[in-house]
Amino acid sequence: MENETTQNTKLKRGKNILLQGVQLLIGAIIASIGLELFLIPNQVIDGGVVGLSIMGHYMFNNIPFGVFLVVLNIPFLYIGYKHIGKNFAIATVVAVIMLSFCSEVATTFPKVTNDPFLAAIFGGIIDGIGVGIIMRAGGSLDGTEIVAIIADKHSPFSVGEVVMFINLFILSGAGLLFGWDKAMYSLVAYFVIAKMIDVVTKGLDETYAVMIVSEKPIEVTDELNRQLGRGVTILHGQGGYTKLPKEILYCVVNRLEVTKVKDIVLSMDERAFVTINAVHDIVGGRFKTKSH
Repeated sequence: MENETTQNTKLKRGKNILLQGVQLLIGAIIASIGLELFLIPNQVIDGGVVGLSIMGHYMFNNIPFGVFLVVLNIPFLYIGYKHIGKNFAIATVVAVIMLSFCSEVATTFPKVTNDPFLAAIFGGIIDGIGVGIIMRAGGSLDGTEIVAIIADKHSPFSVGEVVMFINLFILSGAGLLFGWDKAMYSLVAYFVIAKMIDVVTKGLDETYAVMIVSEKPIEVTDELNRQLGRGVTILHGQGGYTKLPKEILYCVVNRLEVTKVKDIVLSMDERAFVTINAVHDIVGGRFKTKSH
């Protein structure tokens, strides 16, 4: 019976990994279409590492966009692995490599429009959908988001505010390189992309309330504290059917930590019951400092 349960667990994990890989691939294909058929040919950039990669490709035309994307993301991937987790780092590596490959393929197709405003709008919509799908699959294309998540835990600024601050410098660089008209088109594209990501993922700065019912509440609590540094509240409940006392764990995490929470809980208690709900507002407490 135990071997059968273990096999079922492995099979389920294998299916989840396959599904995640398919989502990352679909996201990369869609994002590459938005970039290579709309934004890059019209010198309109996105923010973050993608934007820096577009500018690098423009300055060194013999080096593909995908090469810059991989190289510039390397230090951020290391930071993400150290501070967010292995699964996130692996998903991000896969997403970056897939986008690099898909972008190289997409360069063989002609650009759709010569109008930079249309490119900013429609390229932003398509790219934002692709990036949003990658984020929903637990990955990322933008190393600046990783920096923002870490800064969010150690400063009073939100993830969105940190990302905006970084991108102001990048878009200013685009103005110096491509001209200020293209920088303004890039700003339009940036907001369109951000909105589409918001539609797909329900927000970059989204927080989630997690409730966990486990037979190992103390062990799970200790592991969540150790790996995430998030405060966990233990609620004393009772089973409605068995009438037996139960410990219910409650914590609030950000979007990038949701997958890791599930991995931590299920690795310690495969029979644990986990519910995750979006939180639209947090008042008081110390969530910013990894405790609440």
